[in-house]
Amino acid sequence: MAEIKDPENTLIVETTKGKVVIEMMPNAAPDHVARIKELAREGAYDGVVFHRVIADFMAQTGDVKFGKKGGKDFNPSRAGMGGSEKPDLKAEFSNISHVRGTCSMARSQNPNSANSQFFICFTDAPWLNKQYSVWGQVIEGMDNVDKIKKGEPVSDPDSIVSIKVAADVG
Repeated sequence: MAEIKDPENTLIVETTKGKVVIEMMPNAAPDHVARIKELAREGAYDGVVFHRVIADFMAQTGDVKFGKKGGKDFNPSRAGMGGSEKPDLKAEFSNISHVRGTCSMARSQNPNSANSQFFICFTDAPWLNKQYSVWGQVIEGMDNVDKIKKGEPVSDPDSIVSIKVAADVG
């Protein structure tokens, strides 16, 4: 098990492929980390599918409106088009590189449109640097991320079973 240095800024993510531990970076993206923790603590991410998964690039999830299995607005054909009911976030671009295991916010063409969706990089993606708000890094379970079913869109997608802030576990 990875050493959890800061339980308040570590996520324990149970996916249909296994556990993933993410160390969050509140110094790099304080508003994005706060939003992820807020949604995690509300259970908003529980049941949300990985709707866009591109081999050798990234796995995207977090559409709590259209991507949440069992949610009132669940619509696999619209997954990836929604977010939470909370306001969009201002970009928090940093000098942190998008490398294998980087967790970063998804957004539209507007840099200040991140809301609830995020992606995990399978490989280094330097063209994303300073274009997307990096908020975390996988410290355990990248092998489980690698197993997530690929597709654009994904048929019968894998999903997040639960996301918990480590400080709230146990």
